[in-house]
Amino acid sequence: MTRSCIIAIVVATTLPGSEAVAQDLSEAEQKGLDIALEARERRLGFGNFTARQNMLLRNKRGQESQRELRVKVMEVDGDGDMSLFVFDEPRDVQGTAFLIHAHKDKGDDQWLYLPALKRVKRISSGNRSGSFMGSEFAYEDMTPPEVEKFTYRHLRDEPCGELTCTVVERSPTDERSGYSRQTVWRDTEELRIWKVEYFDRKDAHLKTLNLDGYERHLDRFWQAGQMDMVNHLTGKSTTLTWTDYLFQTELDAGDFTQAGLRRAR
Repeated sequence: MTRSCIIAIVVATTLPGSEAVAQDLSEAEQKGLDIALEARERRLGFGNFTARQNMLLRNKRGQESQRELRVKVMEVDGDGDMSLFVFDEPRDVQGTAFLIHAHKDKGDDQWLYLPALKRVKRISSGNRSGSFMGSEFAYEDMTPPEVEKFTYRHLRDEPCGELTCTVVERSPTDERSGYSRQTVWRDTEELRIWKVEYFDRKDAHLKTLNLDGYERHLDRFWQAGQMDMVNHLTGKSTTLTWTDYLFQTELDAGDFTQAGLRRAR
């Protein structure tokens, strides 16, 4: 180590307030993690739900196309959720189905069933930053992110409409993620997500997600009615509208298998 490097280290560690700065950074990381853990705790115990989803795609000229889907989600004890998306309309995508087995301590398992080819395609870890069915949502956006797969840093609290939001930066630990970091706005009262800004691997602001139309189910679980994802680089956007939520239904775990994926209609 050169003499200049040693001097720089000594100066940095003896500057007035340097210990306070280090402590503040540590506290910011812990606070960010605590918020993520508390938000997850509030989601636990829903069991399962079904819903319908309308996907509205807009290109940069404002031209639109729509798709209709059915969604099933099953909670898994001690691991991530299992999710199944089945396309009903339009005809050219009818019967296409997407299955996710989310995990806390390893990469998610994802499969796509293509009825025209009558085969199940596994989505590799390296392809999860790709577009999901032509939308501005990536494959990795299609399941709630697991707490363990990010590092966190609380940035600030600030007004967001009539609410107060806590703003946390989370950074994926998986180097194969399409994102370097994400900035997340949650209201301080219910910890609902209202906005997420996504930054690509070059740290450019790639996309923004806005959520709205929250409703509470079973007097406990908040679900958004609308999700708007805008791609700032392409000018394209996708709106997901959620309806017909039904919680704690009699779902069959067999539906959330590769064999079940082929039977999805």
